[in-house]
Amino acid sequence: MGCTSADPAPTAQMELSEQALAQAQTIVGDTPSVLLEAAVHKLVLAREKMAQRDFRAARMLAEQAELDARLAEVRVINEKQGLAITQLNRQIKSVRRELESLQ
Repeated sequence: MGCTSADPAPTAQMELSEQALAQAQTIVGDTPSVLLEAAVHKLVLAREKMAQRDFRAARMLAEQAELDARLAEVRVINEKQGLAITQLNRQIKSVRRELESLQ
């Protein structure tokens, strides 16, 4: 069993991490994400540390889980935006070619 910590229970951080993970799972969807898997794992470990009353370790793991979840979310959003930009550029080129052929 872990050392009992003088730190207070990181209840708010645990809730924040849970919310960040839920939001990231919604955004990431079925896209494979090592970061999201890491976030889930760290949150599981944080819960275990909470049960052991090792609040310092629980807080650190919960913070890491939150950051991993947020980073996974941002990476998927950036990837989707990049694909959308590529598609728009293709459409612009196509329209330009059509305009050039009309001249």
